[in-house]
Amino acid sequence: MFDEIVFEKLNRLPKYVFAEVNDLKMAARRAGEDVIDFSMGNPDGPPSEKIIEKLIESAKKPKTHGYSASKGIYKLRLAICNWYERRYGVALDPETEAVATMGSKEGYVHLVQAITNPGDTAIVPDPTYPIHSYAFMLAGGAVRKMELVFNERYEVDEDLFFTNLKKALIESVPRPKYVVVNFPHNPSTATVTPAFYERLVDMAKKERFYIISDIAYADITFDGYKTPSILSVDGAKDVAVESFTLSKSYNMAGWRVGFIVGNPKMVGALQKIKSWLDYGMFTPIQVAATIALDELEGEVDNTIEKYRRRRDVLIDAFGKAGWHIEKPSASMFVWAKLPKEALHLGSLEFSKKLLTEAKVAVSPGIGFGEYGDQYVRIALIENEKRIRQAARNIKKYLRTLKEDV
Repeated sequence: MFDEIVFEKLNRLPKYVFAEVNDLKMAARRAGEDVIDFSMGNPDGPPSEKIIEKLIESAKKPKTHGYSASKGIYKLRLAICNWYERRYGVALDPETEAVATMGSKEGYVHLVQAITNPGDTAIVPDPTYPIHSYAFMLAGGAVRKMELVFNERYEVDEDLFFTNLKKALIESVPRPKYVVVNFPHNPSTATVTPAFYERLVDMAKKERFYIISDIAYADITFDGYKTPSILSVDGAKDVAVESFTLSKSYNMAGWRVGFIVGNPKMVGALQKIKSWLDYGMFTPIQVAATIALDELEGEVDNTIEKYRRRRDVLIDAFGKAGWHIEKPSASMFVWAKLPKEALHLGSLEFSKKLLTEAKVAVSPGIGFGEYGDQYVRIALIENEKRIRQAARNIKKYLRTLKEDV
């Protein structure tokens, strides 16, 4: 009915690659099979009891059940700014340079909606977290993909990055207005140095583009690596905003709390569009998030240690199973190149086979962009016992691949 009415915006979205693996996973579970699931970055631990208790305490107050503030209550925005001051030595104005969001994804999408004119172009590294690209497409913009190159230690080749960025700026028509960066990177776990951001800010001022930096996994780092913030660079607020989420560090994924800070023009645009779209998060959630940021940074260390142990167990167990994977220094993922005997399958077919033959679910790299097709993303969301069981299952499956060669 009404075939002449076409939803053109949705037609710009491709088929969701991850759905194929997810459908197989759900079918296996309905059949009673035990699937070891590494496919989604959904933290498996609970938040701190202090966060939950604060939520309950606040929810018992009648005044907290009315409409909230779309840009976040003042105390939460102040806590966000204080967090940046402690963490990065960055001074932010809670009124004009910070906005609380319903998770970093909502904030990112609505920011892009607010700042993108039809036909505007953004440069996004490939592979990438899908919404980093498709938010611009949904807003009527265009995306110039740029290969993200890194070494075996998942360190970005920063010289090549800027060579490729300069080339993309010159060759793109119309000239790009935005550049998106995300380090520690999802999906690849790739990292950058503080000097990277100094160069990026300098280039943005010379070439006249804005930067959107996503540091969702900033807290989760290992082996001495510490995530830098672009806002630590002198003058960065002239050209950049940065987003963070409490989902990973504080095990608050379902609570949907994040924030975007930095450039007042872009933050102001997000505040304005949100004032038309929502009344903010439930106030008790914002109060609990304030406690998380103000008082519980020390508890994040326990979460980091959990992911470090899982990373080490996975790298060791999978290696013994015949799948050698390099060790990342950040994030809650492992970006694993396909075993050599499986390279011919590509990431989607390998992921499907791994699920049906080994009962192990991972995310195919092709779902993050064409430069991800030789990899799969493994989320560190299963405990160590389950990781070792997955390795045993994978060992049996890889043996069948070798026999077929």
